[in-house]
Amino acid sequence: MTNTSSDLLEFDALLRVVGRYVGSPMGQEELRNTAPITDRGRIESLHAYNAEAISYLKSATKTQASGRSGQVARINFNDMPDSRPAAARLRIEGAMLDGKEIFDLLGLLERASEIRAGLQGFGDVFPLLTKLSARIADLRPLLHDLSNKLLPDGSLADHASVALQKIRRGIERQKRLIEESLERFLRAHRQDGVLQEDFITIRNDRFVVPIVTGQQGRINGVIHGASSSGQTLFVEPFDTIELNNDLVRLTEEELREVHRILREMSDRLRREAPSITASLDVLGELDFLFAKANFAIEFDCVVPRFSSEEQPSLHLDGARHPLLQDVLRRQRKPIIPISFTLDSQRRILLLSGPNTGGKTVTLKTAGLLSLMAQAGIPVPARDAEFPVFDQVLADVGDNQSIAESLSSFSSHIKRVREILTLVTPESLVLLDELGRATDPEEGGALGVAIIDGLRGWRAFTLASTHLLALKVYGARSNGVMNGSMGFDRDTLEPTYHLRTGAPGDSAGLAIASRLGMPPDIIEKARANMTTRERDLSDFLNELQAQVTALSAERQAMEQQRQQLEAREKSLAAEWERKETAKLKELEKRTEELMRQFEENSRQTIESIAQNMEQRKATEHAQRRVAKAVREFRTEVQEAIRPVTQNPVVKAPLVIEEGTRVRLKSMRQPARVKRKLSGDRLEVEAGFMKLQISIDDIEEVLPETGGDTARLPSNVTFQSSGPRWDVSYRELNLIGKRAEEAIDELDRFLDQAVLASVNRLRIVHGHGMGVLKKAVAEVLAKHPHVAKFYPGTPAEGGTGATVVELKDM
Repeated sequence: MTNTSSDLLEFDALLRVVGRYVGSPMGQEELRNTAPITDRGRIESLHAYNAEAISYLKSATKTQASGRSGQVARINFNDMPDSRPAAARLRIEGAMLDGKEIFDLLGLLERASEIRAGLQGFGDVFPLLTKLSARIADLRPLLHDLSNKLLPDGSLADHASVALQKIRRGIERQKRLIEESLERFLRAHRQDGVLQEDFITIRNDRFVVPIVTGQQGRINGVIHGASSSGQTLFVEPFDTIELNNDLVRLTEEELREVHRILREMSDRLRREAPSITASLDVLGELDFLFAKANFAIEFDCVVPRFSSEEQPSLHLDGARHPLLQDVLRRQRKPIIPISFTLDSQRRILLLSGPNTGGKTVTLKTAGLLSLMAQAGIPVPARDAEFPVFDQVLADVGDNQSIAESLSSFSSHIKRVREILTLVTPESLVLLDELGRATDPEEGGALGVAIIDGLRGWRAFTLASTHLLALKVYGARSNGVMNGSMGFDRDTLEPTYHLRTGAPGDSAGLAIASRLGMPPDIIEKARANMTTRERDLSDFLNELQAQVTALSAERQAMEQQRQQLEAREKSLAAEWERKETAKLKELEKRTEELMRQFEENSRQTIESIAQNMEQRKATEHAQRRVAKAVREFRTEVQEAIRPVTQNPVVKAPLVIEEGTRVRLKSMRQPARVKRKLSGDRLEVEAGFMKLQISIDDIEEVLPETGGDTARLPSNVTFQSSGPRWDVSYRELNLIGKRAEEAIDELDRFLDQAVLASVNRLRIVHGHGMGVLKKAVAEVLAKHPHVAKFYPGTPAEGGTGATVVELKDM
């Protein structure tokens, strides 16, 4: 974004507030690089990430409050070292990092790996965070190999290599030998007055003993220095020189091995330099992203929307200036939010009202929140929508400059002139106290001309003023809206509430009185006001009171509307619940009646079936019962089913002899054999011939070209043999072997099912009970058998089994 007035709108101060939540140097770098942009796609992408980060932190807070583990956890970016210089040096071939740099870099990569693992587990809930964290390189094998070789101070652990461990053991052994040699020296000279102190020390990386100055001639050794007082000489006895030489040699070997290991570790890290740099960049992005999310939660912010270019809209609901909110929160004082809407039809808001009433804060709030939104930072408001501005142009505050010989008016006009040369239809313009610091009449005329010019540019504009000419212009001009900051006449204090639709009174005398101006001065000022000015002030006060009353009434009506909507929804839900309960009760009672009806029917049919001569009556009764049950069920379902569509009128059935039909009472298709008198027909269904009414026909079926016409081309059908006549519903198996009887029984049951027969009798006799047992085993496993039991004495007693088939 070019030509922004971010310094006037305190954008840098806002970034410092957000920076409180940044934990790492990489995040601070991201913060320093943050600025408003005009790329709509990039802006919306930034806020999509913001929304996920805010949701993540809220989920983490709930998890922490519940004490559950394995859920979303907060990510800590604090106390991360700045390893970017070390990572940059890795890109230089041959460059070597020291132990501390490698230790810090490995620790940082370890934390990056933990963050990556933590976010990768929630891809379905936080896809953008998961995608961003996936850019952190998986360097766990490298970290596993290198991390345990370094100590926190950057020194190498003994086990960093076999050679280093061997050398350090040799050093320790050599130091013991030197100490033992010097201990012998001290014991030998402890009583002869040569020793200054009875201890061993180090000078120039060699072990020495302190002796009295002047006594060096009494011992054989090399002097390595003297104390600051000159009273002590530090001597290395000849007996330990060779031992010290061996120690120096081992120490040099240790340094060479350490250098080799650090170079080797640096080379391994260098091979991953691009991945390491990318991982540190992602850490910075994540740190800054979660800093913005923490800021949003602390300041009760929302993720803003952006209006289309065709229908631009600047909408703020409950907006707050974040810097003022920060100050008032520390003072434990509330902040008064502002709300207004400008759109393509009305792009200019003229603010008037009392001094110290919040006009300038309103301008700064609109400007700063616009910059925040286009910088990808959530804004403190209940709801917010912005156009994508190409620039924010502001003249806020007094730019008087003695050095440049600029008065308040001239500096104001100079800045406004610059704005008029830069403004475009996509600009946001903020003008504080337009037409100030000059004659009110001329200032008003100039202000009207400036606002009218901005209206011609169709730029979104907020301007504050005390000038009557501008207030009148706002009331009479299309595309311009007046707004006023509230003022309490009883307390003589501003309320800081923004109300749109009418201008406000400046209340200069009231404010002066509240600020301690002597009463006699105030009374003289009132007397000096013209009648026109007093009438205008009274009119504005009355208008402001009416606007306040209308606003309160509108709010009350809105609350009442919401209450009515809630009551309507509650009544609808209660009605639906009661109707559902009624339908369930009706269905329950219907099912119970049907069950009782079927049970009574079955008992009646069984009593009829006991007489073998009344089988035909039994069949007829069964068909009538089945038909009655189906009709009853259909009627009940129709009664309780809500009417959702127009009834479908079926075409009349065209039935001729030979027509294939489906009966309401049978699953198997039937064919019309001949027409009888009236609406009676004779049909054949399987092995049965029936006389039915035309009303018993469900539908006319198309001709299939034979029983096998619907089979696939690679499937053939072969009849199993002569059809069994089940018209008598009885199978006699007496005298047959068990295997033969089982086959015949299977075929008999299948044909009975096809013929829609419900009750059968199997005659197997008494004998040895083999046939009876075989029949019972078949019936127990057959899928179409509902139940079976011994016949009545009239049906053959235990020599016969009665079978009831399932209703198909």
